[in-house]
Amino acid sequence: MLTVDFSRFPLAPGDRVLDLGCGAGRHAFECYRRGAQVVALDQNGEEIREVAKWFAAMKEAGEAPEGATATAMEGDALALPFPDESFDVVIISEVMEHIPDDKGVLAEMVRVLRPGGRIAITVPRYGPEKVCWTLSDAYHEVEGGHIRIYKADELLGKIREAGLEPYGSHHAHALHSPYWWLKCAFGVDNDQALPVRAYHKLLVWDIMKKPLATRVAEQALNPLIGKSFVAYATKPHLPRVDAK
Repeated sequence: MLTVDFSRFPLAPGDRVLDLGCGAGRHAFECYRRGAQVVALDQNGEEIREVAKWFAAMKEAGEAPEGATATAMEGDALALPFPDESFDVVIISEVMEHIPDDKGVLAEMVRVLRPGGRIAITVPRYGPEKVCWTLSDAYHEVEGGHIRIYKADELLGKIREAGLEPYGSHHAHALHSPYWWLKCAFGVDNDQALPVRAYHKLLVWDIMKKPLATRVAEQALNPLIGKSFVAYATKPHLPRVDAK
């Protein structure tokens, strides 16, 4: 299940891509399939080992085009182990709401992104997320949990302050908002509650089958209750300075 819309955020074969805070690797895998040179980075070593296994399995199965590369590595988002301007593309999905120094993370992403490069940032949307926080303290008051809720204008403002130029945004995963509201209402660790189990089955069916009816419904509902807010931006080229 992708949050970044690659029709709005196109990749070219050979693009150098950093998936920062890659988690289970969903966006990194898609970039690899599209022929990119991918680095998937996360501070969770267990998840990184799983991502590395999936990269190897994809290569073995011939899922990645010739010339595509994929590396999974542990790392700190506030101290990226890469030189300046190392990447054409940076993706950070559902990560910044966890990090106290979000401006520091943005600064690091800008540092490693080449001028003219593109960045995609996704965070939980304010309205649906606020409902979750209201229904359940346990949803966010956990170690490593969500520490803030972004309003769209706030996030776009921080993106601009970091020196990036936003060029588009949208909402995603409207069908997932009710699932999390149910989880928060019945207990975030209570997966056996009947409404939670029933809705989870619906989501799995939707992800696996992609029926037209739910695709149309989600597109219609995304502007209203989309679970994620997605922003796209570019790093501008520096003005040319003529030698005197």
